[in-house]
Amino acid sequence: MERQWLWERMGERTKEALKAHGFDSHYCGNSQAAKELILGLIKDFQTFGIGGSNTIRSLGIIEELRAMGKTVYDHWIPNLSKEEELNIRLMQGRSQCFITSANAISETGEIVNVDGIGNRVSAMCFGPKKVLIVAGMNKVRPNLESALKRVREVAGPMRAKSLGMKTPCAETGICNDCNAPQRICRITTILHRKPSLTDISVVLVGEELGF
Repeated sequence: MERQWLWERMGERTKEALKAHGFDSHYCGNSQAAKELILGLIKDFQTFGIGGSNTIRSLGIIEELRAMGKTVYDHWIPNLSKEEELNIRLMQGRSQCFITSANAISETGEIVNVDGIGNRVSAMCFGPKKVLIVAGMNKVRPNLESALKRVREVAGPMRAKSLGMKTPCAETGICNDCNAPQRICRITTILHRKPSLTDISVVLVGEELGF
């Protein structure tokens, strides 16, 4: 109960900071409320790109979109050829709506992401008419410095481990700024303000979601 109370206070501060930086921002107390809000925000779009995100998959958004007859570009579909996967990644950035999570969000209103390929961060910044970023409160940190630290100490090692990558952090849980061929931390983006030509909504959820 105390954690939920704390997350609500943090969520409200973060929401207001994001609004001040031009983002459409929301706070939901749980996944079900977040799912209902998200579906309302995106119902008028027909084509959707899905970033590599456990958060989005845990909410059941992809299944809902397919049930509604929407076109979904998801490169996590099993048994794709390399060419098919690449084409889907390209189409994500050309979809009407791109849905993903963030590696960290600061209470001061910055959104931090680290990518290995770059399709996710590219689509978040420019291309789709609408971008939706969903993040559990476990990803919120007090300021930009601590948000960047979270990526190195939590999100990076956990994601590398989940993907079965052969990197030092996937073995030790500690980032050592490696040059491993399968390194996933190759591109860092910080959305200090809403990109000028991109409509972005941020939905904060009062639960622990994703890495």
